[in-house]
Amino acid sequence: MNKRNTRAQAAWVIEQVIDKGQSLATCLPQAQQHLANPKDKGLLAEICYGVMRQLPVLDSQVLACLDNPLKGKKRIIHCLLLAGLYQLKHMRVKQHAAVTETVEATRQLKAGGLSGLVNGVMRRFCRELEQVQQQRFEDDSRTYLHSRWFIERVRHAYPEGWQQILDANNQHPPLWLRNNASQQTRATFLDTLEEQGINAVAGQSPNALRLTQGMDVTKLPGFDQGSVSVQDHSAQWSAYLLDPRPGERVLDACAAPGGKTCHLMEYQPQLDEVVALDIDQNRLDRVQQNLDRLGLTATLVAGDGADPDSWWDGRQFDRILLDAPCSATGVIRRNPDSKWLRRESDIDALAELQQRILHACWRMLKPGGTLVYATCSILPEENVNQIKTFLQQVPDAMLLSINPEDTSDQPGWQLLPRPDGGDGFYYARMTKKH
Repeated sequence: MNKRNTRAQAAWVIEQVIDKGQSLATCLPQAQQHLANPKDKGLLAEICYGVMRQLPVLDSQVLACLDNPLKGKKRIIHCLLLAGLYQLKHMRVKQHAAVTETVEATRQLKAGGLSGLVNGVMRRFCRELEQVQQQRFEDDSRTYLHSRWFIERVRHAYPEGWQQILDANNQHPPLWLRNNASQQTRATFLDTLEEQGINAVAGQSPNALRLTQGMDVTKLPGFDQGSVSVQDHSAQWSAYLLDPRPGERVLDACAAPGGKTCHLMEYQPQLDEVVALDIDQNRLDRVQQNLDRLGLTATLVAGDGADPDSWWDGRQFDRILLDAPCSATGVIRRNPDSKWLRRESDIDALAELQQRILHACWRMLKPGGTLVYATCSILPEENVNQIKTFLQQVPDAMLLSINPEDTSDQPGWQLLPRPDGGDGFYYARMTKKH
């Protein structure tokens, strides 16, 4: 991909996601490499993430302005118009700048013959912007900005609060941090932030704090020294629920990118060993980077959690954290492209994989040991139903209730995404009977 303006880069990224099934996490960094200015990189991210949040509405409004749909090699111009309309509707970009830059992008996309079409459509958007902004829709997909299958599943699982969940998914995610309690108290770190003019508020979990405005986290005081890490509020409960004790051997299964591994070692610095397991060696490199920044040491193992015999030394663990592969339906606001990439058929396959990994991890747990099962999903098939089935199948598994609502009939703790709160997350805690 040659050097292009930001709108041309956005069109390429959007096409990669909606037409070729690539994730933003994969193709956005590739596109950002072609931009030297950090502000342009930020603008590109805002456009791409914004289009993914608003895709069904933008798509229908672009199609309404075209005499014929753009197909084949012209599809990238459809994606360019999605980016152009998003700027006009949702960003503080001057209309003439949005039009000029979007038209210029057609030439850099080698589609200069369509510059007149793009110019006409963008100018029509400008003239009709008020009507476009106020347009309402009858179908659920465009009203709630999610796939129909997902809307139906959420409506069925949460009949009283499904609309709030979908609304939270469409918001910009809050920026949560984890104070490193082995270096300073949360109150001390909040004071340090205040002294530097950085506003933050404490969360419910003991070391969580939320920045009220986004910023480059590497500029936070003490970041390079490990004083603070980025970690969602809901994810921070994992260390407290596992509650490892001095001298214990702990497995963090499916560990990458390592936030929970590091938190476990901050929470209990006197562990005998922490084994961080992940099936992907490249993802384990991220774990090592996080450990290095925090000055921590763990045993990193590239292996399949569902197949311990291929890597496990046979020594059982005192505690196991299993953050299982899942649909990531609790973190849609952080990955809005997943709304269109995830398929309903994925859920059953993921549930089967989770069950295999859970049974495999149970083999590696000592009698009397504790296992915490976690997902960043809000779907019962991956969460409460999963644990109910496991408890019925495994005689030596006993539920350790997290709260009064956590019973064998309805096991675990389901956290739902909230605009200023944590992501959607599920936890269940179990012990192996002696």
